[in-house]
Amino acid sequence: MRSGALGKFTSEVEVTNISAHGIWLLSEDEEYFLPYDDFPWFRDVPIGRILNVEEPIPGHFYWPDLDIDLSAESIEHLERFPLKYKT
Repeated sequence: MRSGALGKFTSEVEVTNISAHGIWLLSEDEEYFLPYDDFPWFRDVPIGRILNVEEPIPGHFYWPDLDIDLSAESIEHLERFPLKYKT
């Protein structure tokens, strides 16, 4: 018989830098760069909305103010996720 996992995932995720080129996201010991060319949803957004990021499960990032969900895999391997935002 298997028991369910106890407790709640409490990893802190944070935006460590915002520049004219993109944003840097730190989770656990991994840092991710999200360039605006590939993630245009963050380009013209108030900083407070970008800083409000959650990691409900490991490797899954959610910006509730922007309704944006991204996985670490999609950030690291853009070639596997070819859909692009169209303006």
